[in-house]
Amino acid sequence: MTLKAEKIAGIIQKEISEIIQFSLKDPKIGFITITDVTVTNDLSIAKIYVSFLGQKPREEAGMKALDRSRGYLRSELAKRMTIRKVPELIFKLDDSLERGNKIERIISEINK
Repeated sequence: MTLKAEKIAGIIQKEISEIIQFSLKDPKIGFITITDVTVTNDLSIAKIYVSFLGQKPREEAGMKALDRSRGYLRSELAKRMTIRKVPELIFKLDDSLERGNKIERIISEINK
């Protein structure tokens, strides 16, 4: 990723977090953490990696709610950013925490 893309990704992460926390009124989203944002070099697509607190059904409901709110989130983001074209938002579920816990369990079992 270029320096400009990295800066834009950081801004998007901060702004989307604030929009979801303070403006979005969908109760199905619940407690969400935006773990990472990657932006393509041409700034046309932003992949937003999210994790939810709770069980699998909660994650699925939260992802559906985010997909439904994508247009609203993009328009709110456009109001807050000063770039000509706001990237298309794609939400991805971040499972790195689960993978990390699984690896940690395996290592502790091996050490026993």
